[in-house]
Amino acid sequence: MPAVAIIMVDRAEARTLRLWQLLSPTLPVGAYAYSAGLETAIEQGWVGDETALVDWVVGQLQSGIGALDLPVLARLQAAWQRDDRTAVDVWTRRLLASRETAELRAEDIHIGRALMRLLGEFGISEALAFDRNGDVSWATAFALATTRWSIDMDQAALGYAWAWSENQVAAAVKLIPLGQSAGQRALLRIADTIPEAVEAAHALEDESIGATTPGVSLASGWHEVQYSRLFRS
Repeated sequence: MPAVAIIMVDRAEARTLRLWQLLSPTLPVGAYAYSAGLETAIEQGWVGDETALVDWVVGQLQSGIGALDLPVLARLQAAWQRDDRTAVDVWTRRLLASRETAELRAEDIHIGRALMRLLGEFGISEALAFDRNGDVSWATAFALATTRWSIDMDQAALGYAWAWSENQVAAAVKLIPLGQSAGQRALLRIADTIPEAVEAAHALEDESIGATTPGVSLASGWHEVQYSRLFRS
């Protein structure tokens, strides 16, 4: 019995390490090049300090990422578990159709396809086809990876929200500029809200899925013609 228990713990730890790898900022998908409209929000003076950054990110966790990406992620993961490619395509298209600017859509497709290429190198054969297909999102690839690595939906959603939040804070540290300690304090406060956002996302019915973040849409649209930019979105 002790030997069996040790094997089970090792497998659980291996799944956790796979998730950490997927969330690592060194993952070569280019997410660091995007700010998802935050650069313009800072340029406009909407976000200028640690408190405003926390409000910006938490607001999106509640009304944007948590109301759109996370519930769609759960459905994509369920579709991959069933090997239901039709459902994968439907939810991918719905997510991409919900991106309200060209930059946000291009960002999602770019990092999604980059992750799919990487997953193909990891031996996940289903990912290979998406390298030649524009209809892919980050959530599509993330759901495939977490499904094939046996990471459950709750952990996948927590990881997805964390990775997005961390990238926002990293962008803010460069743009505001914000000190590293202030960035970590902000991330600590943001992280406290992620479990609630995940729980709310899981409770949404299909017809209730959708982001309500007009400020992000405006910022992203203006970013496309912003004179000076460090980020691609």
